[in-house]
Amino acid sequence: MTTSHHFHLYSLVMDKPGQYEIRLRGHLGDDWGAWFGDLAVTLEDNGDTRLTGLVADQAALHGLFRKVRDVGLPLISVNRIQSDKTYP
Repeated sequence: MTTSHHFHLYSLVMDKPGQYEIRLRGHLGDDWGAWFGDLAVTLEDNGDTRLTGLVADQAALHGLFRKVRDVGLPLISVNRIQSDKTYP
């Protein structure tokens, strides 16, 4: 496969909805939870916040990144934990 072919497959996968886990350093205040819509907000025992849920596409993911920035908590990690099984 060529590089452009790999990029095309990657683009197809990333434009599909997928389950994501976003970890933030520090606990999100109660008033911020609703701002993240349908994402589940879990306050971890270690002091971190975990956001999990379905993200529609790359545009929606970038929108979440803007919200994370606006909250002011450091971003620890972003993981796609499940995707459409039709794509690699």
